[in-house]
Amino acid sequence: QAGRRHRGEAPMNEDNARFCLLAGLILLYLLCGAAIFSALEHPSELRARLLWKQQLSNFTRRYRVNLGALHTLLRQYEEANGAGIRVDALRPRWDFSGAFYFVGTVVSTIGFGMATPATIAGKTFLIFYGLIGCAATILFFNLFLERIITMLAYIMRWCHERRLRCGGAGAMSSREESSGEEDSLEGWKPSVYYVMLILGVASVVIACSASTLYSSMENWSYVDSLYFCFVAFSTIGFGDLVSSQRERYESQGAYRFGNCLFILMGVCCIYSLFNVISIIIKQTLNWILGKLACLGRRRLCSSEAYVGRRLSEEMISVNEFMVSNKVSLALLQKQLSETAHQGPRQSYGHQNGFSGGVGALAIMNNRLQETSVDR
Repeated sequence: QAGRRHRGEAPMNEDNARFCLLAGLILLYLLCGAAIFSALEHPSELRARLLWKQQLSNFTRRYRVNLGALHTLLRQYEEANGAGIRVDALRPRWDFSGAFYFVGTVVSTIGFGMATPATIAGKTFLIFYGLIGCAATILFFNLFLERIITMLAYIMRWCHERRLRCGGAGAMSSREESSGEEDSLEGWKPSVYYVMLILGVASVVIACSASTLYSSMENWSYVDSLYFCFVAFSTIGFGDLVSSQRERYESQGAYRFGNCLFILMGVCCIYSLFNVISIIIKQTLNWILGKLACLGRRRLCSSEAYVGRRLSEEMISVNEFMVSNKVSLALLQKQLSETAHQGPRQSYGHQNGFSGGVGALAIMNNRLQETSVDR
């Protein structure tokens, strides 16, 4: 019996298997993305290089400029460009409003790159300032996500109750309804797909509204405006397009306030959407691992039970979400303290139904975690 138990054990636990599978899929995703972007953008890059060589040759021939001196001037302009100097007149980079825009891109991890510290003191201060600011902003995003889930749970529970009443379930006595877990907010588990749909629609509405503003104020095309919204809201922050950088705008104060408001709302919604999508990705990984385990062991698997538990449309309940969000950091600190004192480590995750992670992704994924122990 012990030998059968030993032979039946998997070579790695499910968390490690999921990690390796995800790493492999991400690598494959990167390779596919590189191939697609190379096919789309490389011909344009070659044309741009050829055009620049022709323009440079025509300029030096027409004005009889030494090519080496021109290259020196262009390098000096690149240095000035890094300091925020442009050919067209732009807003000052380091007055108070410009510096406020800069620190906003720092703590939100967008990092457009249109302005960077040039002094040793500025670079040193940025390291410590960003360390605290980025951590505080991530905490803000997590708390925002918690409130979004709470609000959506109220709305979806209300819609669910309305649907039950319209479907004839209103005949049930109010006492029976109030006693059931389904009629309490703490026990209500909204569908992860509905939450993703709502957050996706909210993100699209914000991006389309912001793009309308940017296309009129910045003279960008609507596609460029949508592109900027995704790059900014997802905190990728390439910096090829940056809003509110001109020296003068019509209704300048209102535009800059609207720009900051759109970026704040967009970043919060996209951050929440990414976390919800990550749950669906994890569900898919769980399904793949289940199929691979069934094929590897060559035995019948309870596919219905597996799918019911792993591919459930239910998210973590609001009560579980809020409790986990409040205690996860405390549990982590306790575990670190016990490790430092070589004390016993308890599995808080299985006792409370959580995996012990920290952050929005860990909190929301706990309801869908892989476990071989039936609760």
